[in-house]
Amino acid sequence: MLSREIHLKSYPKGLPSSENFELTTVTVSEDLGDKEVLVRNLYMSVDPYMRGRMSGKKTYVDPFALNEALTGGAVGRVVASRHNDWPVGTLVSHFFGWREAFKTADGRQLTKLPDMQDLSPSVWLGALGMPGLTAYAGLLEVAAMKEGETVFVSGAAGAVGAIVGQIAKIKKGRVIGSCGTSEKAAYLTTELGFDTALNYRQAPIAQQLAQAAPDGIDVYFDNVGGDHLEAALPLMKNFGRIALCGAIAQYNDQEPGPGPKNLAFAIIRRLTLRGFIVSDFAGMQKDFVRDMSLWMKEGQVKARETIVEGLDQALPAFLGLFKGENTGKMLVRL
Repeated sequence: MLSREIHLKSYPKGLPSSENFELTTVTVSEDLGDKEVLVRNLYMSVDPYMRGRMSGKKTYVDPFALNEALTGGAVGRVVASRHNDWPVGTLVSHFFGWREAFKTADGRQLTKLPDMQDLSPSVWLGALGMPGLTAYAGLLEVAAMKEGETVFVSGAAGAVGAIVGQIAKIKKGRVIGSCGTSEKAAYLTTELGFDTALNYRQAPIAQQLAQAAPDGIDVYFDNVGGDHLEAALPLMKNFGRIALCGAIAQYNDQEPGPGPKNLAFAIIRRLTLRGFIVSDFAGMQKDFVRDMSLWMKEGQVKARETIVEGLDQALPAFLGLFKGENTGKMLVRL
């Protein structure tokens, strides 16, 4: 079987370009050994954290290796198998993304997924996958949101932010979200139920946020960093909590950006600023899937996807994350 895959040729400086990657075709043998499984991918995920793995430096995960296929979340179906636990037709999730097909020796790197006939398998890469768990754990465990609190979410129209805001509404909070277009702002308020949506391109975010939260903010879920974090700090209530999930505004900076000029508010307000990685909360997976499945079934959580077609469009999809081209989860259909 022929399978295309994308390799990292060089570590990018600043915003990645096509020169840093190579689309190549390999042969995946259909001659399976004992307990081998052959999977054809249906969808693959592109996520902002992948930019850090392209730096050549270890962060909380190892960097991508050069001249090898990239990796990332994906879902696929078993198309050939010599393993009794993984019959042909089984829907699986795994981290062998950025390729069309692969085989694995024993299935330990696969997770069996139920077929949800009313939902696309892609939901396991979004609301029921890593972004959903990030939102769930970050808001409810890291930020310890309580009923009636005011929650500010930056990057609110993205895969994580959109789920954060909806969970906060389920928990009876007042929710303010930031985004980069008027269309996304309308999506947040009319479809997802946010109380207020701020388009940071229309006016300085600090000015807009101060007007939107005159009584202060209890929880800030930070996906952006930079000016958004600086804007939130002086508006935080005493003993407020900031969940530091991401800083997409800085991921392509070639030199470290300055920290918030007003970090002293963390002392003045006695704030808790906590960075977190979703893998730290694997123990919440069962509760998360139970709750999120119910919320989606009841229509309390909606999950929009931005889907591009074909592996050759994976790089434009990835770069589109940094330009705000996605609403909800950005996915590549293979």
